[in-house]
Amino acid sequence: MSEPVISRNAPYAVELEVGACWWCRCGRSANQPFCDGSYKVTEFTPLEFELTERGKVWLSGRKHSKDAPFCDGTHKAL
Repeated sequence: MSEPVISRNAPYAVELEVGACWWCRCGRSANQPFCDGSYKVTEFTPLEFELTERGKVWLSGRKHSKDAPFCDGTHKAL
């Protein structure tokens, strides 16, 4: 399996509304951390997640979080 492109070595802090979102797994999206369809030339697919309440979340920029799409802090060990 290929490795995703690391879009940044820190999480994306974003305010989101209630509902579904699509997190970019491939790292190629120009709309990071969200999918823009760039994955179609890769073996990756976006990850759908849903928020049940409005608020700020931290989404992984390295694409290696064990709690994807959310940041798990592994970038701090670099």
